[in-house]
Amino acid sequence: MFVYALLPGFTGKERNMCGIIGYTGPLEAKEVLLNGLSGLEYRGYDSAGIAYFDGESKLRLIKKKGKVAVLKEAVSGDRETSHCGIGHTRWATHGGVTDENAHPHRQGGVTLIHNGIIENYHKLTADYGLEGLLRSQTDSEVAAGVLNVFYERFGNDPLIAIRHFVRELKGSYAFCILFDDRPGEIYAVRSVSPLVAAYTPSGAMAASDLTALIPYTKEYFVVPENHIVRLTPYKIRVYDMEYNRVEPEMLAVSWNVDAAMKNGYPYFMLKEIHEQPEALKNTILPRLNKGIPDLTDDGIPDEILKGCSRIQIVACGTAMHAGMAARAFLEPVLRLPAAVSIASEFRYETPLIDEHTLVLVISQSGETIDTLAAMRLARSCHAPTIAVVNVKGSTIARESDYVFYTHAGPEIAVASTKAYSVQLASLYLICCRMAYVRGVYDNIQAAEFVKALLESVPAMETVIRGHEMIREAVSPLIHSRDAFFIGRGLDYTFSLEGALKLKEISYIHAEAYAAGELKHGTIALISDQVPVIAIATQEHIFAKTISNVREVKARGAYVILLTKESAMVEDGLADLHIRIPEIADRFTVFPIAAVLQLIAYYASVGKGLNVDQPRNLAKSVTVE
Repeated sequence: MFVYALLPGFTGKERNMCGIIGYTGPLEAKEVLLNGLSGLEYRGYDSAGIAYFDGESKLRLIKKKGKVAVLKEAVSGDRETSHCGIGHTRWATHGGVTDENAHPHRQGGVTLIHNGIIENYHKLTADYGLEGLLRSQTDSEVAAGVLNVFYERFGNDPLIAIRHFVRELKGSYAFCILFDDRPGEIYAVRSVSPLVAAYTPSGAMAASDLTALIPYTKEYFVVPENHIVRLTPYKIRVYDMEYNRVEPEMLAVSWNVDAAMKNGYPYFMLKEIHEQPEALKNTILPRLNKGIPDLTDDGIPDEILKGCSRIQIVACGTAMHAGMAARAFLEPVLRLPAAVSIASEFRYETPLIDEHTLVLVISQSGETIDTLAAMRLARSCHAPTIAVVNVKGSTIARESDYVFYTHAGPEIAVASTKAYSVQLASLYLICCRMAYVRGVYDNIQAAEFVKALLESVPAMETVIRGHEMIREAVSPLIHSRDAFFIGRGLDYTFSLEGALKLKEISYIHAEAYAAGELKHGTIALISDQVPVIAIATQEHIFAKTISNVREVKARGAYVILLTKESAMVEDGLADLHIRIPEIADRFTVFPIAAVLQLIAYYASVGKGLNVDQPRNLAKSVTVE
């Protein structure tokens, strides 16, 4: 039967959106921390700080509002030697952007950094007598105060104090903690919010993201939830909440430090746009056997793909747009009912899911909290789940029934590009395999599908090589307040992602509409020189879309038209006509994605904005 359910344990307030790092070892800790924070700044960049033990084992704290560069300037005059410390770059959730609200936070003999949100911080403030002691407006300083109470209560024993401390917390968290009387030691604990750790020849490290560890090691482990990690210069120890030693599962990074560097590009986003063809090949080619998709190495059994009677896709943001594009070809090919839900809404829609519903959850990081909550709900309803994620060992990857790893490598720019492309390729491969095992495709049809999918890679490369032409095309956008994206069918799903890209990095108000809906109200917003980006790559509805383009052009719109090379349109219909190479309709998403990404990129560059770090956003923002 179908189950209507909400999963307990999530309140609708979870966030994790900061960068944290801890280091202890023979190197200069301040340098390690500041370099690590520079690599983590895409996770949050409104303030930053470090805390470290100096040469006399006294704790020093430096924190500043603004980007990591401001912190570096403040630290530059500090000549103290340091070998153990923690650092944080913030995306504000509790309290404004001030020096006081920046991390680390200190109460008594406890100093900590925090990624996540403590939902019951008001109650904790009252219960533990912290009124009048707090210098900031943050939930994180409340956590420091509570931990300090337990540390003093239990005779300065870190393991006992942390165990009792986390039992009091409601919400999500990853903490790195220093105790005044334990110089050289860092303690860490997490629930939901990501945290990885590694012991290297250069010392022990913990961080919210692998990018901070990669310069020192390729081997790491994901800190298990509700376990305590003790880092010293010579070893790392992991304990469960009963104080038993636990051996963590070691993992290896498959990319090198250069993958997290700009390598001559002005922005990470442009670099990552250029990396998409290679990422697509890395995702597709290892899954081919005799020219058709084979998911054996992913551990995804054909029985799961064959036995479902409906498909539910759950994701958010760009990943959700990938799911919408997948659904637009998946449902007609498989003739199965398929739905796409925004992850943050999924649990509140009383979803119709049961053991015959295949649930595909999509998350670049594998830590997106609202997607994780949706997946847990699906599993509680006995629905099989396949996670499409990029990060090995991530929470979603560990908890899902099956995992399809994308191979995008690190994505540093806040605006997602190659993650979107490889998510699409992954969903296409899953769809093709489903069609094959369900008898919709035979060997020849499946091979033809894969051949057409691979042909989209050089088509995308052609678009990327011509990126300078797109730079010239977007000049009218730079001074526009509004822009509209229109398309039909698959083109409409592409439009949604194009509008998101433009608004998030250029701050131009951009909306996507199904082209046929314009005349039902939206066309009232079209006036002289309002930019309209029209996508018309689907042959069976091409004429209909072109008719809608004529409607906006007649109202004075500045039209940027995206079609395939062979498309025939009258002179003057578009102010700018961008053509992509000839490929099958259902695969035009890949070159079109590159066009839309480049339009957004050059609009942002033209306005003199920071492409990689748009205001009010951070790479790991997750809101359930």
